[in-house]
Amino acid sequence: MIVKFTTPLKSLSLAAMLATTAAFPAIAETPADTFVIARNTADAITLDPAECFEFTGGRIVANLYERLFLFEPDNLTKLVGGIAESYEFSDDGKKITVKLRPGLTFHSGNPITAADVAYSLGRAVKLDKTPAFIIKQIGWTPENVDEAVVAVDDTTVEINILADMSPALVLNLLSAGVASIVDMKEVQKHEVDGDMGYAWLKDHSAGSGPYKLKTWKANEVVMLDAFDDYRQGKPAMNRVVIRHVAEPSAQRLLLEKGDVDAAMELTADQLKGLSGNSDVSAESYPKGYLMYLASNMDHPVLSKPEVREALKYMVDYDGMVGSFLDGQYKIHQNFWPSGMWAAATDTPYSHNMEKAKALIADAGLDADTKITIDTLNKSPFTEVAQSVQASLKELGIDSEIILSDGATLWPKYRARKHELIVARWGPDYSDPHSNADAFAHNPNNDFEAKLTGKLTWRNAWPADGLTELTDQAAAESDPEVREEIYAKLQKMVQEDSPFTIMFQAIGTFGQRANVEGFVNGVTSDQAYYKTVTK
Repeated sequence: MIVKFTTPLKSLSLAAMLATTAAFPAIAETPADTFVIARNTADAITLDPAECFEFTGGRIVANLYERLFLFEPDNLTKLVGGIAESYEFSDDGKKITVKLRPGLTFHSGNPITAADVAYSLGRAVKLDKTPAFIIKQIGWTPENVDEAVVAVDDTTVEINILADMSPALVLNLLSAGVASIVDMKEVQKHEVDGDMGYAWLKDHSAGSGPYKLKTWKANEVVMLDAFDDYRQGKPAMNRVVIRHVAEPSAQRLLLEKGDVDAAMELTADQLKGLSGNSDVSAESYPKGYLMYLASNMDHPVLSKPEVREALKYMVDYDGMVGSFLDGQYKIHQNFWPSGMWAAATDTPYSHNMEKAKALIADAGLDADTKITIDTLNKSPFTEVAQSVQASLKELGIDSEIILSDGATLWPKYRARKHELIVARWGPDYSDPHSNADAFAHNPNNDFEAKLTGKLTWRNAWPADGLTELTDQAAAESDPEVREEIYAKLQKMVQEDSPFTIMFQAIGTFGQRANVEGFVNGVTSDQAYYKTVTK
């Protein structure tokens, strides 16, 4: 069956004026055709899509480059074609034949061809930087990727799946930033000593997205200019300017003065403070990060099913969200974040100390039971741990909180040396397999296996039955059947596992009242400037 994508979103309106090239001093308001953002950009270290795996860089890359498949801003749960016009699975599900949209060009004016697709995916695998693991799951290696991804002609590319994996999962993997399509001819012009343009692409762009990179001065400013020949039409904002402003208080001042159109790191208190100003508004969106409580199944007390169920009823979900987590997190009790395809959003557990006490009584704990709670030494993790400690005390269990920085905490966690831990997790790409692989999959629970990337293994939980179901979901080609399996997996983890999943992070920002269409999805790959109007 050939799957053909419908006509892309209608072209966005054109800006009436050319973007100014001047610097941006303090002004009463930003230019009508320019979108100015204040955010802390210190995490940006590269804009090469084969390497970029940071929040700021990921958002910029998402606007500089197109991918074969992506999630458009009008529906962030539905995968559609980017530069792909259609695709067809082979009968055995081991090959995807993709037809490209005709007439598309890169920022350079070079046509987008199947050879660019094969080069881009092969380049990411061969460079093998941090995000390469996302598409290497397809079974690709530096040695075989040239045979696995083949340009049949200028508009047709064959993608061979070399792992036991659903073609539907492969499509989602190819929507990640690491699978962005680069301009092969432009990149090869800047190749040095066979580096495939690696040094040059750190601070240049060679894409076909709605914007092209004009300037990047680290820890100062990023400027993007609209691409006139973008496939959906030139964006309304002729320029996007991202100003490095580290302090949230400074961001708020710039926003209220009108010097920026959006401020991305305002605190909950600062956002509340905007309520009396009709010129600005507070906005929020779901982020992919989850905060959870995990029990080491090697622990004689925490491994008891009654104790683990008691933890789910012991947590003061509403109390924390209604106080120190206000505006930062919402209650979420499944391993896949809301706002993404196949996410379960039921929240069956609430603060019920009577039920928790009854479960603890059934567990028959010793009177002198004590446990430790590990977490990060920063807010809000310390406050969450303190709330958990207070609830445990009410259950008759003494506990000690151990605060550490990430450099100490994560190696301890990966070595299974914790007892109870308050931690966080987020998806690496827009497919539920990303989190199912961590929360529901453990092919070898032996300590010697060192499967440290799996939360199941870190908590010494074999995930019997769930591991096989996770494999089945990853290999299933029917999206509806896959969704049903992930619903079942989320329910199973929710009801009986080492994990008490508590909260999902909320992204918050402030923007000027005249700004519309600024879309922030769950992942960095879903940040859109092309839809902004003023």
